[in-house]
Amino acid sequence: MVLTIINGPNLNLLGTREKDIYGSMGFEEFLEDIRKEYPEIQFIYFQSNIEGEIVNALHKAAGECDGIILNAAAYTHTSVAIADAVAAINKPVLEVHISNVLTREEFRHNSLIGPVCSGTIFGFGLNSYKLAAEAFARKFL
Repeated sequence: MVLTIINGPNLNLLGTREKDIYGSMGFEEFLEDIRKEYPEIQFIYFQSNIEGEIVNALHKAAGECDGIILNAAAYTHTSVAIADAVAAINKPVLEVHISNVLTREEFRHNSLIGPVCSGTIFGFGLNSYKLAAEAFARKFL
């Protein structure tokens, strides 16, 4: 199985930004852990702070993988373009967030991409990505 993880803006700063919300582990370190925990899954990883690059990554991933784990970060609440890209591709996409977005600012309670995703996982720290991988591994989608 091949899964693509796509991370949006500011997630390149994991491990150094707002540690009380996002923890102290960088994503590259976490990626090593998830690859060890799920050796049967090949993980492709992409991160960008640029909306159009995320759209392009979704289009590319649709031809390369079995499923997509997407943390669009702040674009979750603002990007019709990313929502349209998810709706346009023929692969299951799980929306993931590190923090519990429902306990944060009001604007974070609304996801434009959630309605076009196969499911949403949030609030479990970086383990949210592992829960998404588990859903794919168990063929829940």
